[in-house]
This record gives sequence, C-alpha cells and structure tokens, in this order.
Amino acid sequence: MLLLFLAYLGGVLTILSPCILPVLPFVFARSDQPFRKSGLPLLIGMVVTFALIASLATVGGGWAVRANQLGRIAALILFGIFGLTLLFSSLAERLSRPIVQFGNRLSSNSDSGSPVLNSFVLGIGTGLLWAPCAGPILGLILTGAALGGASTHTALLLLAYAAGAATSLAVALFAGGRVFAAMKRSLGAEEWIRRILGVAVLAAVVAVAFGLDRGVLTRLSLTSTGGLEQRLVDRFHPANGPKRVTANQTIDISDNASDSVPTMLPSLSGATAWINSPPLTSQSLRGKVVLVDFWTYSCINCIRTLPYIKAWNQKYKDSGLVIIGVHTPEFPFEKDESNVRKAVHDLGVTYPVAMDNDYNIWRSFNNEYWPAHYFIDATGKIRFHHFGEGSYDESEKWIRELLEEANHKPLPNSAASVAASGAETAPDMDEIKSPETYVGYERAENFASPGGLNHDAPQLYRLPSSLTLNQWAFAGKWNDGSQIAESLTTGASISYRFHARDLHLVLGPAKAGTPIRFRVTIDGKAPGSDHGVDTDAEGYGFITENRLYQLIRQQTHISDRTFRIEFLAPGAQAYAFTFG
Repeated sequence: MLLLFLAYLGGVLTILSPCILPVLPFVFARSDQPFRKSGLPLLIGMVVTFALIASLATVGGGWAVRANQLGRIAALILFGIFGLTLLFSSLAERLSRPIVQFGNRLSSNSDSGSPVLNSFVLGIGTGLLWAPCAGPILGLILTGAALGGASTHTALLLLAYAAGAATSLAVALFAGGRVFAAMKRSLGAEEWIRRILGVAVLAAVVAVAFGLDRGVLTRLSLTSTGGLEQRLVDRFHPANGPKRVTANQTIDISDNASDSVPTMLPSLSGATAWINSPPLTSQSLRGKVVLVDFWTYSCINCIRTLPYIKAWNQKYKDSGLVIIGVHTPEFPFEKDESNVRKAVHDLGVTYPVAMDNDYNIWRSFNNEYWPAHYFIDATGKIRFHHFGEGSYDESEKWIRELLEEANHKPLPNSAASVAASGAETAPDMDEIKSPETYVGYERAENFASPGGLNHDAPQLYRLPSSLTLNQWAFAGKWNDGSQIAESLTTGASISYRFHARDLHLVLGPAKAGTPIRFRVTIDGKAPGSDHGVDTDAEGYGFITENRLYQLIRQQTHISDRTFRIEFLAPGAQAYAFTFG
C-alpha cells in the first residue's frame, strides 16, 4: 500500500516536469467543456492506456513496443486533424472526407454523438502519445518489473502513477476551464481561444512526431522533481534495483540482522547453470565458510575486486573457504553461457560460478549491487556483507575470523598475496570525476548531440560545437536502443569529455565472429603512452567479442580530456563507459 501511494505521488509530481508539456495542449483543448462529460473521460482514457502499454512493455516483448509505435502514429494523425479543426472552423464544412468529418465530430461542441465517448477516445490517443520522464519513482516501478517480472502488482503501480498524473492534470484542467470561461465572458474571444488551442495542439503533434517530447524536453528543467522524488523513494522505499558500486558500504550484521538481508544462506537452486562445479546447495555447504560474490563480467567494479577474491580462494580454500561467484547479468550478452564461460576462463576464475540469468539468487539475497560480498559462517548464518570495492583488509579479517571459528584453531598470521594488472588494477579514486555513463537511452545522461537521442530508429548525429565535462555525443549514423547503441556507417564515432586515469567502454560486434577495427584519440591526438590494454600507441584496436575494453590509461598528470572512438566499419555495439 505504501508503494502504491508513492507511485501515485510520483504521478502527481509529473505536472511539474517538462515531460508533461506535449500532453497539455491535448488536455486543455477541451477545457471549455463540462469536466464530467469531457475532461474526466479524457483523463480516464489516458490513464488506462498508459498503464496498459507500460505494463505490456515490462514483459519485454518487442511486439508491444511496435504496437504502441503504430498507435502513436494513428494518434498523431487524429490529433493533427483535431488541431486543424480547432484552428479553422470552416475546414470541416469545405472538406467532405470521412476522416475529416470524424475529426470534426470529435472536436465539435455539438450534441451529435456521445461527448463522453469522444473524450474517452481522445484520452486513449493521449495515453499513446504520453512519454513521461522516468524519474526515480517511475524508475523504481519499471526496474522492479524488469527484475521481478510483470505482474498484477506492477500494473497497479503503473495505474497509480498514471492516476496521480491525471489528478494533477484534472486540477489544472478545472482551473483552466474557469479561466477560459472568464475570458470568453469578458472578451468574447471564443474563436481566438479555439485558434490558440489549435496552434498548441499542432505544435504538440510536431513535437511528439519529431521526438522532442523524449529528447529536448527531457533535458529541460522547468521545475526539477528528481531530487524530491529521490528523497521520497529513500524515505519510504529503499532502492532495490541493480547498481554498480564504487564507494565502500560495509555492514556488520553479526549482532543486529538487517531487515533486507536474510539471516541464513538462501537456496542456490535458482541458478540457470554452474561453471567450475556441479550445482551447490545451502545444505551441502554446511560446515564450510562461504563467500558469495555477486558480479557480472563487464562490470569494471567487479573486475577490480577479482584479484583479491582469487587470492583469498588460493590461500584459504584448503582451510574450508568456499567462494561462489554469482554471475547476475546486466546486459543481454552476459546471459550467454558460452560468453560467461569464456570470461571466467580469461579472467582466471577457478572457483564455482553460478549463472543467475533470472535473478533468482539475487532476489533471494535481496541484493541491490554489483559487486556485493556476503560472508557466511559454518552454520549457514550470514555474518557480514560488503557492497562495492575496497575494504579488502577488513574482508580478509572476516574470512579468517569465520575460518578460525569453524576450525577451532588460529590461522597462520599472513595476508593473501594479491597481484593485479590491466583493468584489474585498483582505481585512482582521487582523480575520478566522471561517472559511469550508459549509451542506451534507457539510462543515458548528459548526451550533447543536437536534437537529442532518437529512440530505436536510425539517426544521423553530429557533434556539438564543444563538450563540457562528462558530456558525450555521437557523430555519424547510429541506432540507439534502450541498452545498446549500434553504429550503422563507417566512421561513426562517440566523443566523451572525461576526467579519470582510466577510460573503459563495454563494446561488442553486432555480428558474432566479425571483428571491428577502431581508433581512439585524446584531444584529437593518438594516445601514445596513455593507451589502454586494448589499444596500441596509435590508438588502434579491434572489437572481437562482447566485453569491457580498457581504451585509455593515462601515465601523466590527469586533467579534463576529450576522448573519441571512431569505428572503421559498421556494426559496433556500445553499452556503457566506466572510469578508474
């Protein structure tokens, strides 16, 4: 019930967001009609349609997305006619085509037909066009659906969110209707009001048709609600979506068990496959000290913890320590068993790895982060856990403590020997001023190419005149999807203004087995000694598989630099930038 209220409140706040702007002309175009017969049915149609389409989309079926795109086109045509009939009152009389007559009937104030049904149909069209910003509250709902699967509860949450937005729109519509009525009484300006509303509707149609409702408007900030929404989420419902963590979060729960973390080692039966081991169970692990490491092989934060985990496995496995790497994927390619097996081999991981493609083990731990480490004693009790990188000395101290308890004798007083190189090297935390940045539009931020991102469709992009720190941009032809951006022409590139010692980019070829050559530059020049392990001094390298590529490792003074990667053949897929 609390989450339903939070979803409703998030919808109410939508009226303050610039993302609601394209919807307002369609709503206010009928503000001079009775609210019960016009405004209310329109808002109900809008709420039901948005909740239905959003619920179908959480299932992940591409057919739902395509169906909504067709519905958006039909709605744009309908509202274009609607706007023209508002703008030109004589248009319907001069034109006799059925579609124009239909639009005129929907927009007229005559008694013919059902005004309630007409308004409800317009509400359905508005719901098809509505693309609200995914702020923290809506993001929480959609992430929960992605992890837990679509359900009645998810649909109710989306319905509550849409109802909240409709509530604030209803208040605005009611107030707007009174204002328009007063203007007509005092000025006799009904015809001018109709024309102004017609212009507004047509402008909104153009904005939606060209993607401005999801591009430019999502980056405008009339009244930012993100901070308020995030405070509400943090206060009433701690975030439970997957997050990569760099900063340390260390919690000792040996005396006071957390409400969110189970007290005992949960079942491991939800794994979709096991690597380096037959399937393990919580019962078979009794008597062993267990370290469970949630990771995914393209996550730089996870990669940098591996030298320590491998060292602990080597030093303490004969003393009763069992390390289980729970590989919970972030990107689609990380669900492929052959990809994971290759990554496990290439990274030198020899301990058991459970593939958690369906997030079953993740949910059984109520986990939220990559990497996350859970320390379990010989009785199966979860004694400690740690999120993110760092605190390795303390983590090893916990391992030793639990082993000494289980074995009833002290261990030799020496730490595990850790060797790290390449991408596994510890980050220079003092110099990291650039955040992890996703290229897919679902979580993209700070995109700077003029016109914004075009969702799920080819687009020719160009660089802006300049980039500020942490802005990035495409050049050339790209197709940007929710998680993946694919280059469509030779010479397509990505530029990023960053500040960090290391720059990594998760990349892959669109066609397996087809290497793609690329070249990187820093401030327009070859990287030289600042090249990464996956590039040479001239900046050249090859994409051969889906994984994280280290492209830059600076050897000298760290400052704001402009990175550019140019793909010398089409078919490169980019996922996310990370820094170290």
